[in-house]
Amino acid sequence: MSIDPQPPALAADDAARPDHRRLGRELDLFATDPLVGSGLPLWLPDGAIVRYELEKLAAESAAADGCRRVYTPVLAKRELYERSGHWAKFADDMFPPMLLGGEEFVLRPANCPHHALVYASRQRSVRDLPLRLSELASMFRSELSGVLSGLSRVRQINLDDIHVFCAPDQVGDEIVLALQAIQRVHGKLGVEVAGYRLSRRGSGGNYLGDAALWSAAEDQLAAALDRLGLSYQDAEGEAAFYGPKIDVQVVDPSGREESLATVQLDFNQPERFDLQYVGHDGARHRPVMIHRGTLGAMERLVAYLLERHDGALPTWLSPVQVAVLPVGADQVPAAERLLDTLQDNGIRVELAGPQDSLGARVARARQRRVPYQAVVGAREAVADAATVRTRDGARRLLGTADLVAELRAHITARD
Repeated sequence: MSIDPQPPALAADDAARPDHRRLGRELDLFATDPLVGSGLPLWLPDGAIVRYELEKLAAESAAADGCRRVYTPVLAKRELYERSGHWAKFADDMFPPMLLGGEEFVLRPANCPHHALVYASRQRSVRDLPLRLSELASMFRSELSGVLSGLSRVRQINLDDIHVFCAPDQVGDEIVLALQAIQRVHGKLGVEVAGYRLSRRGSGGNYLGDAALWSAAEDQLAAALDRLGLSYQDAEGEAAFYGPKIDVQVVDPSGREESLATVQLDFNQPERFDLQYVGHDGARHRPVMIHRGTLGAMERLVAYLLERHDGALPTWLSPVQVAVLPVGADQVPAAERLLDTLQDNGIRVELAGPQDSLGARVARARQRRVPYQAVVGAREAVADAATVRTRDGARRLLGTADLVAELRAHITARD
């Protein structure tokens, strides 16, 4: 992926709108500590659950599209980024080199150079293409402390990253596949897409490669958008330095527009790394490289989702999916049986015992945005059931088996 600028830092807390920093504190999702440093958030246990579920979604989405997982180091020799062009363009945004054994190593600003070397690790044939490589990997930016903010602007970014290496005649289908994957996962997350932006080359000499290649790349991206019937905005000068891209735009609760996912076409990295494949004619050809960010950065995505849903994440994504509330001490054994059954079915559940009033416990569950509250009183204990309250205000008496079935359906489908 490119080292495109992160969104601008958030303004001071505004009580009139959701703010992911406040929600992160209230819901115990993430924290910062001066001993670790600004822009390096600590994912707390409940926040780690949210991130883990998103990582699972990213991995499943990539596998469904035929991607193959790789793991690559978070640092490399400086000369790798000189070869890729990142050092010349973004040295000021990268952490300074570390001298090891007389050689300079750098924390990576992007993952694509490593994936180019994975492709180059052996000779490739056109029969191997398209080769889709996926990795949820860390990259680093040397941001100034004054612009860092919560999860939206950080120094370590954990990116859902896919790089596709394909023949030129495969590009159109690969762009469509990438856009369909983005639409699929956005539906699971409740993301409201504000629009699509075709980020084109601008004037000046800040771009790699000749104008003819750029024009062909832009035409292919536009054709893919047209195939899917997606209207888009032309944005001259918004491309990455190595190729044009499609930005999927969202609007946060403050009204600020930002890119949550991207599809980027790249003719330049394959040339810089001399990537080749043997074609049907027996000759060597240059592949095209496509950068896909389906979920994008975990930090930016979680910040967006918290503000989009005011902390009330979908059931499948919620750290606690059910709070079991016994009315009194006599119902604790029945509540514990319900808790065990839910846990045995892979449902994240907590028991809120009767140390204080039922009303206070219900209020705490609501404040924590728990999707389901299962109240167990005398009637429910006898019937192996619970009075179930959901965040939409509905209240129903459900047997344990019916409650499990409903929850499993929501979680499996990622409603």
